[in-house]
Amino acid sequence: MLRFPLSTARSLAFTALALSCLIACGKKDAPPAAAPLPVTTLQLQTKALPLVLETVGRTEGSKEVELRARVSGILEKRIYAEGTTVQAGAVMFRIDPAPFQIALEQARASLAEEQARNSQARRNADRLKELLAKNLISRNDADNAISALEASDAAMLLGQANVRQAQLNLSYTQVSAPISGITGRALRSEGTLVTAGTDSGLLTTLTQTNPLWARFALSSAEYEALRSASKNTSDSVVELFRSDGATLLQKGRVNFAASSVDASLGTVQLRAEFVNAGLDLLPGEYVRVRLTGGVQNTITVPQVAVLQGAKGPYVWIVNGQQQVEQRPVKTGAWFGEDWRINDGLAVGDIVVLDNVLKLKSGQTVKVQTPASHASASVPASKG
Repeated sequence: MLRFPLSTARSLAFTALALSCLIACGKKDAPPAAAPLPVTTLQLQTKALPLVLETVGRTEGSKEVELRARVSGILEKRIYAEGTTVQAGAVMFRIDPAPFQIALEQARASLAEEQARNSQARRNADRLKELLAKNLISRNDADNAISALEASDAAMLLGQANVRQAQLNLSYTQVSAPISGITGRALRSEGTLVTAGTDSGLLTTLTQTNPLWARFALSSAEYEALRSASKNTSDSVVELFRSDGATLLQKGRVNFAASSVDASLGTVQLRAEFVNAGLDLLPGEYVRVRLTGGVQNTITVPQVAVLQGAKGPYVWIVNGQQQVEQRPVKTGAWFGEDWRINDGLAVGDIVVLDNVLKLKSGQTVKVQTPASHASASVPASKG
């Protein structure tokens, strides 16, 4: 058994007493465990809402034509003003008509000559018929006269066709607008030799901007949702917006939907038609397209519950252990004060509505009575 001097023993006893006091004091001053943070929640259910899809589209003219020379010749005059509106039938270019006027006169002269021969052949045939009836000539002579008349009739038809062709070629020297629309830049200057059927025959372009078309695409899943919500895609209402949210034109309608899915992109091409009488939009502009059609059961969440993180929007969910966790979501369009949720949440999930900036993953919360939110999701009505 070890023995310590008296002074050493007293020192050890004092040290032990001091340690016990420190331990006791430490236990007494330790802060109490944090109480669960009270939060208001909402248990999600579905709601019947109009189906709204948004995508990016591009405008184009409802008709876009290339104005080409149909006969070869010297471009004598440009009659229209570039970039202006013209009506269908308006003359835009004139090709030197002199060679075609001469060709028309030649065709008419050839036709007149053939008509004279035809008259003589007809008289011969009629005379020989009478002689054949009196047996004054052979059957062969009569047949030859009839054949000569038939050949003359055919030649006269050819002469008439040549006249019509010459008249048509002469009319082509006046290059007219086939549709009403906005004219493009003149691609050939006056005095240029243009050749029909070649690149030099392209004179300008013409675009019809009223009505205006907007071409866009939906994913195959979005298109199936649209078809499920609406019996006919042409009944869908289409709106156009600028990047700043400004509304463009009046509401339009879908006038074309592709019959197959693009194998490389997994999308379906659609096209909508809009009234554009004031030329508010030009062909080639990029716009936001909003398509509304039919009714779909969906989940909505109050906007206050949706936060934006580094990886996109998310909400706080209360799990079975009364702890919160982040849930990434894919938001759709707004509906009142709510976000339409396209992906990430399911019926029965409990979403936190307040104190969302104070929460941390895994934190225990105290769920309060669910909020009475005016636009919160409610069960979809049957029927």
